[in-house]
Amino acid sequence: MELHDIWFVLIAVLWIGYFFLEGFDFGIGVLTKLLARDRTEKRVLINTIGPVWDGNEVWLLTAGGATFAAFPEWYATLFSGFYLPLLIILLCLIVRGVAFEYRAKRPEEKWQRNWEQAIFWTSLIPAVLWGVAFANITRGVKIDAHKEYVGNFWDLLNPYAILGGLVTLTLFTFHGAVFASLKTVGDIRMRARKLALRLGLVTAVLALGFLIWTQADKGDGKSLVAMAVAVVALVGAIVAIRMGREGWSFALSGITIAAAVAMLFLTLFPNVMPSSLNEEWSLTVTNASSSPYTLKIMTWCAGIATPVVLLYQSWTYWVFRKRIGTQHIADAAH
Repeated sequence: MELHDIWFVLIAVLWIGYFFLEGFDFGIGVLTKLLARDRTEKRVLINTIGPVWDGNEVWLLTAGGATFAAFPEWYATLFSGFYLPLLIILLCLIVRGVAFEYRAKRPEEKWQRNWEQAIFWTSLIPAVLWGVAFANITRGVKIDAHKEYVGNFWDLLNPYAILGGLVTLTLFTFHGAVFASLKTVGDIRMRARKLALRLGLVTAVLALGFLIWTQADKGDGKSLVAMAVAVVALVGAIVAIRMGREGWSFALSGITIAAAVAMLFLTLFPNVMPSSLNEEWSLTVTNASSSPYTLKIMTWCAGIATPVVLLYQSWTYWVFRKRIGTQHIADAAH
């Protein structure tokens, strides 16, 4: 296996990590409207991800940086062709971070309500747009002989991509509901469990349609295995949450995300960005990669830094592992 193949796999792993971790905190943001009944319960939900949401976003920065360094042609075409949706995602992530930090800075109801609205919308919009973006990458976009994107924003809003956006939205929200049931106590935990069950059923229908479409259009034997793992894990997550096994359900919903993203990358390889105009104009791991020397240096750096990051983030989750409820919010206010 060549170094550019290894870095394709590593970038896939980074995106899997990002969607696994950021997926549930996008879901929590959406649930501040769907699950929380009052301001106290919204604080409970926000506090479940308060210590970790910014660490989860590091995976996105690393994935983007790795793509820039390992596959500069891929990075250039992706960020120029998908400029508007990626700019919207970036603005949402900025506003979302500000909303988490500024929401409690003033006691006025209007102030807090506005920031809560911001948390909801800046969680929902990226959850949809990431699905739209990756569906388009998998499907193929208008890339010409000069390896440049020649389509427009509306070309990205095709039925397959819209279905992909709905899948990521429902899957992340389901993942978040399971996480909420795992991290809370009392009535909100019970309602999160019931909501997760309903969301899981909707997610299963949409995800099954999207995965079958992907497999029929681009798949092979390896992607079929990944699809089977995703489907079985999702069914298992739904069954587990129905039985009240939140830990198992969360692990299985995470496996669903990992297997689904892996399937998309398996259907891509050896392309990194297929051309819908001419297969020969597609960006591949070969023609889009950096020099072997650059990839070698990056491999050494990643080998040293990655374990440190994983240990630190794992420690963070361990420290903040306990459940919280409305009674903890009352104690903190007092």
